[in-house]
Amino acid sequence: MIRRSMIRFGQYTVIGTATFALDLCLLFLLVQYAGVPFYIATPCSFLIAVSGNYVLSRRFVFVGTQRGWNSGYVYFICIALAGAFVTTTLVVWLVATFHLFYLLARALTAVAVGVTNYFINLYWNFKVVGKH
Repeated sequence: MIRRSMIRFGQYTVIGTATFALDLCLLFLLVQYAGVPFYIATPCSFLIAVSGNYVLSRRFVFVGTQRGWNSGYVYFICIALAGAFVTTTLVVWLVATFHLFYLLARALTAVAVGVTNYFINLYWNFKVVGKH
């Protein structure tokens, strides 16, 4: 059970790192080349990347869930919207308060929001704890 939990978290971390890289790239492109303000680009890039995270996590991490693809995605997006709000709030606060570069501020928020999203999805959305 503990071994499976560690493997699951490791898989989620690999997928999360890849989708976070996509998130940062989209954020950079939106801000630097499309001229979108960082406080608008942050939730946009986050929600696009997290959609890719859903597909990969569903396929490789949260195997054994009883929830269907569509309803699981609705739950996932609800969790992601909350994550986008927290992420954007923290990024704006870090930039305004500490004058951090927006990408650095986004990177600092990634770990806390990512780990929190993992556990919310594990226990509430996919409900796979104890199934392996």
